[in-house]
Amino acid sequence: MLLSRGSTTSFIAILIMAFAMMAVPAKAAWHKAESENFVIYADDKPKDIRRFSQNLERFHQALARLSGGSIPTPSPSNRVTIFVVGSAHKIRKLAGQSRIAGFYVPRAGGSKAFVQTIRNKNGTPDFSTIVLLHEYAHHFLISKSRFEMPRWVSEGGAEFFAAASFEKDGGVTLGQLAQHRAYEVLEGENITVRELLDPELLKERHGNRARSFYGKAWLLYHYLTFHPERSAQFTAYRQSIVDGVGSLEAGERAFGDLDQLQREVEKYKRGRGFNVLPIKPEELAIGDITIEPLSEGEAKVMPLRIQSQRGVSRKQALKLLPDVRKVAARFPDDPGVLTALAEAEHDAGNDAEAIAAADKAIAIDPLRKNAYVQKGFALFRLAKDAEIDDAQAAYDRAMKPFEALNKIENDHTLPLIYYYRSYAERGATPPENARAALERAAQLAPFDKALWFNVGMMWLREGKIALAKMAFQPIAYNPHGGGQSEQAKKVIAALDNLPEGTKVTRAMLQSRSPVEVAPALPDSEDGGSGGE
Repeated sequence: MLLSRGSTTSFIAILIMAFAMMAVPAKAAWHKAESENFVIYADDKPKDIRRFSQNLERFHQALARLSGGSIPTPSPSNRVTIFVVGSAHKIRKLAGQSRIAGFYVPRAGGSKAFVQTIRNKNGTPDFSTIVLLHEYAHHFLISKSRFEMPRWVSEGGAEFFAAASFEKDGGVTLGQLAQHRAYEVLEGENITVRELLDPELLKERHGNRARSFYGKAWLLYHYLTFHPERSAQFTAYRQSIVDGVGSLEAGERAFGDLDQLQREVEKYKRGRGFNVLPIKPEELAIGDITIEPLSEGEAKVMPLRIQSQRGVSRKQALKLLPDVRKVAARFPDDPGVLTALAEAEHDAGNDAEAIAAADKAIAIDPLRKNAYVQKGFALFRLAKDAEIDDAQAAYDRAMKPFEALNKIENDHTLPLIYYYRSYAERGATPPENARAALERAAQLAPFDKALWFNVGMMWLREGKIALAKMAFQPIAYNPHGGGQSEQAKKVIAALDNLPEGTKVTRAMLQSRSPVEVAPALPDSEDGGSGGE
């Protein structure tokens, strides 16, 4: 997966504390585990991988139970793929950051997480797994509803769910003390309930990096969840947010005297213990889990493939490619190796070589999905350089691998996205079925904010102002902020007083907004990886 210059992809990560990671046993081997919601690649023993996969599926079911409803079963390529890299040093090198325990990349057709280990002592997650559970809680909740809650609810809730334990009998206990936040909760800087509810006040008093924010958000979320009267108020607070009421006003309406709530939370913090929610194994029915060893070639190329899947610059891709080619030379008929080679060639800018490697992989294994994706990426990039008279034919050719992929997996998001792009990139007006395909892709990937931004821009061109605002609002009020969030706010502001049915062009937006609106679609080589 190539990260193009100026890419807005953000890696959502949690800073690591001082946790020592256990080493992977020497007798381990690379395996792939598949379940209803996850794909796991790990250099470990099958029984340990199976236990980890089971725990993740039980965690998914626990989220559904406590949050009041499940989400649709994802299509195979919309599952979260987890790469277990083996050590803190390796994951920091992979992320390019010195203080990180793991990270998650939400993207249509290729959401992936990178963690250090699957080893969790006595059912208690280590910090690397806590990172994964935290980010998966975000993934799950936004898949239930795209409406963004205030940051303290979003992060406090993710911390609440991530502080889970997995019991020997197959049960899951939620609401455990977030041990990695214990100092923030008990001794950290004093962040009040009012400050949590009022982001501007929080920033004024504590700056942009309130050190105990996560711990204090967890504490308030925990208290409101388990208190018999406050829990109903918490529900009312969140409904007020959905109805458009500001966080502080919604809090004062739902909770009443915030100073009184502050005193209650302080008393709760210093009490004898915290409530927990044990969920019995029979309430956490999970489906089948399949585990298979990787071929010798795929195992050899896996550390290199992980780097590609994480995302590389062109410079990094050129450095990585010779090593991938060496493995491919040793295993010239391994479809997994050839697919990794196709991705590496494409990332390095070698489209003809990428197509050749992908074709060879597909000839050996016609179900190798990422080979179709990489071939499609390469053909789309070639189509961008086609002569105007040949543009339609070039994009028709580029769609062939995506059409084949669509037949293999009807709800794979990338064929839907690239069908729309096959018109938009050559300046043609996408027909109704292409517009419907982009909408369908966004429905399948509610967590992909860049995709929803594109859908919002499409709706603006159709004059669907109200729908477009609905697409932009969760991006604009993303608790993590960022450039895309600020841009969405500017777009919403530019739509003020425009009547429904007004067909909004990019030029019109830019004339009404002080900030230039980015292209509606990213470069094709930054389209993400289709996984396996």
